[in-house]
Amino acid sequence: MSKLGFVEKLLNESEVEWIPLGTLVKVLTAPSKLNRGAYQETGELPIVDQGIEFIAGYTSEAVTPVEEGEYVIFGDHSEHIKFVDFAFVQGADGIKILCPIWASAKYIFYAFQKFYIKELNYKRHWSTAQKTLIPIPCPSDAENSLRIQNKIVEILDNFTELTTELTTELTAREQQFSYYRESLLNFDQDEVEHLPLGKKGVGEFIRGRTLLKKDFTELGVGCIHYGQIYTHYGTYATETLTFVSEEFAEKARMAKYGDLVIATTSETDEDVCKAVAWLGEEEIAVSNDACIYRHNLNPKFVSYYFQTEHFQRQKRRYITGAKVRRVNADNLAKILIPVPSLEEQARIVSILDKFDALINSITEGLPREIELRQKQYEYYRDLLLSFPKPEAA
Repeated sequence: MSKLGFVEKLLNESEVEWIPLGTLVKVLTAPSKLNRGAYQETGELPIVDQGIEFIAGYTSEAVTPVEEGEYVIFGDHSEHIKFVDFAFVQGADGIKILCPIWASAKYIFYAFQKFYIKELNYKRHWSTAQKTLIPIPCPSDAENSLRIQNKIVEILDNFTELTTELTTELTAREQQFSYYRESLLNFDQDEVEHLPLGKKGVGEFIRGRTLLKKDFTELGVGCIHYGQIYTHYGTYATETLTFVSEEFAEKARMAKYGDLVIATTSETDEDVCKAVAWLGEEEIAVSNDACIYRHNLNPKFVSYYFQTEHFQRQKRRYITGAKVRRVNADNLAKILIPVPSLEEQARIVSILDKFDALINSITEGLPREIELRQKQYEYYRDLLLSFPKPEAA
């Protein structure tokens, strides 16, 4: 698809006018709103708010929804932009429901995504966002303008549909992975011995030491900060995100090859006790609010086990704290883990690794394919919306 050739053919010498978004749409007021505490996992009506999730939740309450139609949703604080073509209930405050006066809602959605420059701070953004210039082809001929807009939408929809299909497949694979992980790591206590993680001969816990962000260096000895375990790392790692100086490392608690690094503090029950198996060649420093688990098991086997519901159920009984949730190393040591033979541990790991690569790898599997499709979509979106723009605009 030649950039200039396709756009020129599409326009067929028609003019393009760059029009402020605020003059192309009217802002609707939702007939009802729901606070976040009223969101449910299932229900008759979807809830749309300014969060990153497309559907924030559901409700079956007797509330009046925004009637079915085509809308562009703008998060006044979050700056997230969504396209909605179904009846929904507004969740909480902070969204602008934009209804085009005559242009294609889907076209405005794509153009708004491309041309709006996010301010990336916490305030109300609509006063700035409504000034975003949207290219409207052939504005003097509504019928022809809509024809051109709809052609662009049709092409871009094909690309987004491919991404949606891959994302749906990824979700299904994640559910399948969870099923096999639970099945493979669920042993009958009569068949496989279940031992405390801290039992002598099984493993020991070593607390990390204070590590502040000011201690990070551009290069040096690798280190893992507890907050990175649930924001950056997966089941295992061979490289660290951050480093400390050799002088700092001499005083630090160090994880060796095969150790697990465990976050013992988090704001959520889900993230506390997330773990990553360290499989790098060099020893690495570990922060406070994390601990090192040194053991005689297969490292990935233990890391996968920490992801299971069987582990989670045991963990929950030891969580303390209100705003900040914690599990201390002494209580972690009491949690039971099934200990099959090392050969069986390796067999299970080999199966789960295949699933892990499929759903988590950024160099292979579905995430890589989704990333490529997204780049392809962005390329053609930029191409199709590359209308001539006057200097003043």
